[in-house]
Amino acid sequence: MNEKTTNPAPEPLGVEAELERFLRTSDAEEKLGFFVPEGVRFTPEAAPRRIERPGRPVEWTVAAKSPRTPTGRALERPEARARLLHTFLHHELQAAELFAFAVLAFPGAPLEFREGLVRLCGVELEHLGLYRGELRRLGFEVGDFPVRDWLFGRGASVGSALEFVSLVGLGFEGANLDHSARFARWFREAGDEDGARVLERIGAEEEGHVAFAVRWFERLGGEELDYDRWCELLPRPLTPAVFRGPTIDRRARERAGLGRVFLDRLEHEAPTSTPRR
Repeated sequence: MNEKTTNPAPEPLGVEAELERFLRTSDAEEKLGFFVPEGVRFTPEAAPRRIERPGRPVEWTVAAKSPRTPTGRALERPEARARLLHTFLHHELQAAELFAFAVLAFPGAPLEFREGLVRLCGVELEHLGLYRGELRRLGFEVGDFPVRDWLFGRGASVGSALEFVSLVGLGFEGANLDHSARFARWFREAGDEDGARVLERIGAEEEGHVAFAVRWFERLGGEELDYDRWCELLPRPLTPAVFRGPTIDRRARERAGLGRVFLDRLEHEAPTSTPRR
C-alpha cells in the first residue's frame, strides 16, 4: 500500500530576501497580501541593496501623471470616492514598499530601527486592506483605476536612513495627518460614513508612524528634531510646503511628537499643491 506523501512547507527566507520578493513581485495577490512570516531573522552583515523600481502587475495601468483629485461635491458620486480610495490604497502600498526598500538599502542601521521598519510595512499593508474593503463596498477592485509611483520614486532617492525618516516619516506621513481629517470630512458630507471612519482610523494610526520618524531622526542624527536641519535633509526640489495640508492638524502632529516651534515654522510655509503623483 502506497502511503500518501506531502511536501513540507518551504522554509521562510531571511527578512531581507522576503522583503526583496515583496518588492520585485508582479503578482497582484502576492503583493497585496504580503506578510513577513513569524520567526524570520535578519541576515547578519547583509550587503546594501537598492531596488529602484517595484514590481507591478501587468494588469495595472501605471500612469505618468495622476488625474486631478476629486474633492467636495464630486465625492457624492461613488465612482469618485472609489477613485480617491484607490489612490490612497496605492499610497499605502508605496509606503509599505518604501519601508522594505529602507531595510534593504541600509543594513548597517540599528537592528531596532530595521525591526520597526518591518513592523510599519505590515501596518501599511493592513491599511491597504482596509481601503481595499471600502473599494469593494463601492463596487470596484484594485487595478480599476491607474496608479502613479511618485512616492516610491522620491523615497528611493534618499542616501541615508536619516534622510529616509526625514522624507518618508516626517514628510509624506506627516502630511497625511493633515489630509486624513480633511478627506474624512468630505466623505462624511457626501453621506459615506463608513469611508469617513476608515479614513479617520488610518489617520490616527499614522500618528505612530510620524512618532517613529521623530524618534529616529533624533537617534540617527544625534540631536533634537530641528526644523532647519529637516529642511536640509529633504531631496531637492522638495520643500516643507509640499508636506502640509491647506490647514495644519496641530493636535494630530503634536500627539505624534512634533513640537510647537517646529509646527509654527511649518504653519508659516505657504501651502502648495503636492506634486501630482
